[in-house]
Amino acid sequence: MTRARRITDPHDFGRVAVLLGGTSSEREVSLDSGRNVLEALVRQGVDAIAVDGIPALVGELTAPGGRRFDRVFNILHGNRGGGEDGVLQGLLEALGVPYTGSGVLGSALSMDKIRTKQVWLSLGLPTPAYASLSRGDDVAAAAHKIGLPVIVKPACEGSSVGVSRCFKDADLAAAVELAARYEGPLLVEQLIEGDEYTVAVLGTEALPSIRIVPAGEYYDYHAKYVAEDTQYLCPGASGATEQELGSLAIAAFFAAGCSGWGRVDFMRDRAGRPWLLEVNTAPGMTSHSLVPKAARQRGIEFDELVWRVLETSFDAKGG
Repeated sequence: MTRARRITDPHDFGRVAVLLGGTSSEREVSLDSGRNVLEALVRQGVDAIAVDGIPALVGELTAPGGRRFDRVFNILHGNRGGGEDGVLQGLLEALGVPYTGSGVLGSALSMDKIRTKQVWLSLGLPTPAYASLSRGDDVAAAAHKIGLPVIVKPACEGSSVGVSRCFKDADLAAAVELAARYEGPLLVEQLIEGDEYTVAVLGTEALPSIRIVPAGEYYDYHAKYVAEDTQYLCPGASGATEQELGSLAIAAFFAAGCSGWGRVDFMRDRAGRPWLLEVNTAPGMTSHSLVPKAARQRGIEFDELVWRVLETSFDAKGG
């Protein structure tokens, strides 16, 4: 069942900038997501135009004669030129322009996996043991303290960029070399062996969980965006387990200061315990993406999902 639309007339959105692309490591995924979002809005009569990156958007919003857009559908991914780290959100709030998704705090906090974990741990929410390392720190010592196997990844990237799994000491050097290509601290995290799940959040509602079954060893960048043999089981659980995952996703999402829409990623270990990994505040909207799959299970087709996300721009942000 789907609820009634809050906005029924596409003209009420005004002119919408679909902000895509950018200069982060996730540019190509964002371009794909943005094309799909733009096409869905145009099909529904919304006056929507693609804008590539934050500088181009600033030019449009500060042009002589007044800003050219009434609101922004943010489908940039990542940080440092992506739109998930709070910089874009602060800019739009300063300019009084409404936008989709989380505000400054939720965006900035969720982009930093280490600080997100610290918030969750302070509230008693389950997340794997970890260490935060600066460049040159002893990764082997941190891995031994946590206990192999571990995950090594940049603390402030998304889409599985720069992620390695390490089962022995010999794996660590290459993992550090890969993660160090990206700015910011390194996150060394306990590797939870089990099943991978994700739960999308739309407004205040958790959508059905998805259990991800990659053909390879784990759900890496290739399995996410390229492979056609990754399985997505939705709902990924049933009964009390499904309810537990949904409740934990909502708790984790709002604990991180997030709002509007997003996606919470989990591992579920062999004993059935869920472990929080991260929050995505501007999830992908590609043909391989997970939020559309979960929404469809709830009876929300892609165009309706995009409309519902755009409705979040009417909440208390920006304008």
